[in-house]
Amino acid sequence: MTTVSLDIGGMTCASCATRVERKLNRLEGVTASVNYATEKAQVEAEGVDTAALIAAVEAAGYTATLPAPPAPAPGEDAAEEQLPVDREVAALRQRLLISAALALPVALLSMIPALQFPNWQWLALALAAPVAVWGAWPFHRAAAINARHGGATMDTLISVGVIAAFGWSLYALFFGMAGEPGMHMTFSLFSSGGGSGAREIYLEVASAVTVFILAGRYLEARAKKQSGAALRALLQLGAKDAAVLRAGVESRVPVASLVPGDLVVVRPGEKIPADGLIREGASAVDQSMLSGESVPVEVGPDDRVVGATINVGGRLLVEVTRVGADSEVARIARMVEDAQTGKAEAQRLADRVSAVFVPVVIGLAVATFLGWMLASGSLVQAFTAAVATLIIACPCALGLATPTALLVGTGRGSQLGIIIRGPQALEQTRTVDTIVLDKTGTVTSGVMTVASVSTVGAATERELVGLAAAAELGSEHPVARAVVRFAREQGHAVDPAEQFLAHAGHGVQAVVDGRLVLVGRLGWLDSDWSITAPDDALARSVGAEATGSTVLGVAWDGELRGVITVRDTVKPRSAAAIRRLRELGLRPVLLTGDNAGVAAAVAAEVGIEDIHSAVTPQGKLDVIRALQASGRVVAMVGDGINDSAALAAADLGIAMGTGTDAAIAASDITVVSGDLLVVADAVRLSRRTLATIKGNLFWAFAYNLAAIPVAMLGLLNPLLAGAAMAFSSVFVVTNSLRLRRFRAAPRA
Repeated sequence: MTTVSLDIGGMTCASCATRVERKLNRLEGVTASVNYATEKAQVEAEGVDTAALIAAVEAAGYTATLPAPPAPAPGEDAAEEQLPVDREVAALRQRLLISAALALPVALLSMIPALQFPNWQWLALALAAPVAVWGAWPFHRAAAINARHGGATMDTLISVGVIAAFGWSLYALFFGMAGEPGMHMTFSLFSSGGGSGAREIYLEVASAVTVFILAGRYLEARAKKQSGAALRALLQLGAKDAAVLRAGVESRVPVASLVPGDLVVVRPGEKIPADGLIREGASAVDQSMLSGESVPVEVGPDDRVVGATINVGGRLLVEVTRVGADSEVARIARMVEDAQTGKAEAQRLADRVSAVFVPVVIGLAVATFLGWMLASGSLVQAFTAAVATLIIACPCALGLATPTALLVGTGRGSQLGIIIRGPQALEQTRTVDTIVLDKTGTVTSGVMTVASVSTVGAATERELVGLAAAAELGSEHPVARAVVRFAREQGHAVDPAEQFLAHAGHGVQAVVDGRLVLVGRLGWLDSDWSITAPDDALARSVGAEATGSTVLGVAWDGELRGVITVRDTVKPRSAAAIRRLRELGLRPVLLTGDNAGVAAAVAAEVGIEDIHSAVTPQGKLDVIRALQASGRVVAMVGDGINDSAALAAADLGIAMGTGTDAAIAASDITVVSGDLLVVADAVRLSRRTLATIKGNLFWAFAYNLAAIPVAMLGLLNPLLAGAAMAFSSVFVVTNSLRLRRFRAAPRA
C-alpha cells in the first residue's frame, strides 16, 4: 500500500471534487479523498501506479500532477515565476473588474426607467454580451467539459442560468417586441406576470449574476491564498546558507548541500540551518516561529536544536542530524498539509448531498417552469421562477464549509505551535471529558535539576558545588549533568578532574586539586568508604527520596562535607494548565511509572487527585481502556516511546513535540513546544474550528433548503438570487477566516 498526493486542476466546485473522488475510488485497490479547497487528492493505492491514477482523473475531465517541490522563498531567484495560486487570483480579479465595469451600466439602465433613453436596450446588449460570454466563460467551459463526461456540477447550474437569461433576451430583442424604440423596464422582486414575455429581457440578470458569482469565486481564491499562507510561511522559514566547518576550514555553503554529520557554526542573530545537536557553546534560541513561545530557550552542549530557529545568544557549533524532508520543519509542514486535506464526517455527508444535488435542482427548475406554465400560463413568470431556482440552489457553500475552516484553523495552529492532524481530531475534542497526563516530560520537565544544597561542618556552599561539579564533569549521567549545569549557572568555571572513576549505580570518585572527592549515594559512602552521614542528613535524605528526589553526598578528605538534592522539576506552567483543562470540562488523571511517593508529590503540586503510579507501558494502555470501558472519552498526553500505545488507543492522542518520534506518530495533535498550557489552547482551537465547520455547514444547508422553495414560488428575482447565492459562499469563507484571530490564553 502506497500513499500518493496529487494536485488536481480544473475543479470549480465541491461537485467536481466528488466526481474525481468517485472516479479514483472505482479503481481496484484505491482509496481516495479529494479536497476542493486545497485542490489535492490523497490516494492510498495497492498495485496501482501513479500513471493510472492520473489517467483516471483525466478521464473525468480534470488534470492531475504530482506535487512540485516547494517554491523558493520570494527574492531568492530574480527570475522566479508567479505562484499558480497568485496567477489564479490575478486572472479572476481581471475578469471580475472588466465584467463589473460592463455589467454596472446594464443593471442601472434595466432597473431605473429614468435612464432608459430610446433604444437603450441595444446598448445594454452590447455591454452584456461580453459579460455573459467571456465573463462567464469559466462556468460555460466547466459545464461543457462535465457534460461531455456525462456529469453536472454547480457550474452547470450557473451556465444554464446565464445562457437561459441571455438567450431569452436575444429572442425578445430580435424576434419579439423588446427591440422596439421606447421599450421600458422596471425592477421588481417578482416577475411581471401575464403576457407572452416578448417585451421582457434579462440582460441585467445574465451580466449581474455572472459578476456576483465571479466575485464569490475571487473571494474564495483569495481566502485559499490567505488560509494557506501559514503553511507557505512555514516552508520558507529556513536559512538559505550555512557556515560549515570541514577539515578545520569554515566556508559558506547552501543549506541544501548539508548532510548529517556536518559541523556548522551559528553566530548570534543567525538562523540554525538544520536540525542538530550542540557540540560547543551555550546560547539562547528563539523558537517562536515553531513553538509560538516568545521566550528564548537556553541551550548548551548535547542539547537538540531545530532548523529555522534563531540563535540570539552566543556562538554555537552544531552537528547536523537531520536535513531536508527529514527535518522538523518539513515534518510539521507535512502534518499540517495532511490535516488540511482531510474531511470531517459532516463534510462527507455534504459531499454526498452535493453529488446528487445538481441533477435534482435541474429537475426542480424544469418542474417549476412547467408548474408555472400550467398554473398561470405566463411564460415570463415561469421562466423567471425557473432561472431563479437554478441560480439560488448552487450549493457552493457546502463544498467550502469544512476545507476553509480546516485551512485557517490548522494554519493558525501551526503558528501557535499546535499541529492538528485532521478533522477526526477536531471531532474528538468535542466529546472528550477525561485527559490522562504522563508525568515525565509532560507535567514535569524530564530534566534533572538541583533542588537544594546543604553543607556539613565548615565547608561553604560555593566550595561544595565547585568540587562536586568538577568530579561529576566526567559522567554522562543525568544527575551528574544537573550538578554541572547548576555549578555553571552559579558562575563556576568547571574544569576536568585530574583522575576520574565512575561506580555505576552508586557515584563517582575523582581527584580535584589534589584532593580525593567522592559524590554519590549516602549508603555507598557509608558501606564502601566508611563515611557516615549525620542523623539529620540521613532523615532529610529519606524524606527527599520518598518524593522522587535523588540525594547525593559530597565528601573529601575522608569526611562528608554536604548534601545535594536533585530532582525532576514540575514545569512552571503545569499547575495553570491543569486549571485551564478543568475549565474546559476535562477531568485530569496523572499516569506515571514512578513510585507512589513521587506521583503524589507531583500531583499535589499541580492539583490532580486521580493518580495511577508504578504503571508499565502495558499498564498505561490498560488504564486508558478501563476509562473508556467506564464510559469516558479519553485524551492522552505523552512524550515517550512508552506512551505510544496509550496515545494510539486514546480517543484523542496529544504528543509533546519535545518527545520521541514514535509518540508524535501515534498522536492526533502535537504540541511543538512541550508546554502543557498549550495543550489547553490546542483543545480550545480544535473546538473553535469544529464549531466553525458546523456553523458553516448549517448555514449552507439551511440557506439552500430555505431559498429553493422561495425561488420556486416565484418570490425571488433572478438578480437577487445570484447575489444571495454568491453571498452564501462569501459568508462561509469570511466566517472561517475569523479563526485567524484565535489567540493563545494569557500566560500568568
